[in-house]
Amino acid sequence: VQLQASGGGSVQAGDSLRLSCVASQGNFNSLGMGWFRQAPGKEREVVAVINRYSSFTHYADAVKGRFTISKDNAKNTVYLQMDSLKPEDTAVYYCAAVRSGYSTYVESYDYWGQGTQVTVSS
Repeated sequence: VQLQASGGGSVQAGDSLRLSCVASQGNFNSLGMGWFRQAPGKEREVVAVINRYSSFTHYADAVKGRFTISKDNAKNTVYLQMDSLKPEDTAVYYCAAVRSGYSTYVESYDYWGQGTQVTVSS
């Protein structure tokens, strides 16, 4: 499975961005998907995950109510809608896929995209 993330950029606090991640060379329908982020000097952390059927989602407390993850099996794409962005959301965002269908643990994910930078200024 190859993952290609896009949609990052530099925005002002309060703005919105939508990240996209397209999967290829795999059975996307069977995969759980997640978005993770890593800020300078910090460990990679989970932002939002969704199971293979789009019936379960999990969000980090820091983004609940502001971010929404969705999965479009017809387009082999997972999205992260990010609203009301804050400077503390600044990080490199990664999408990842898990063969087991769902996980909230970074170390469980099997495939990773290249990352896209999100910078939020105050």
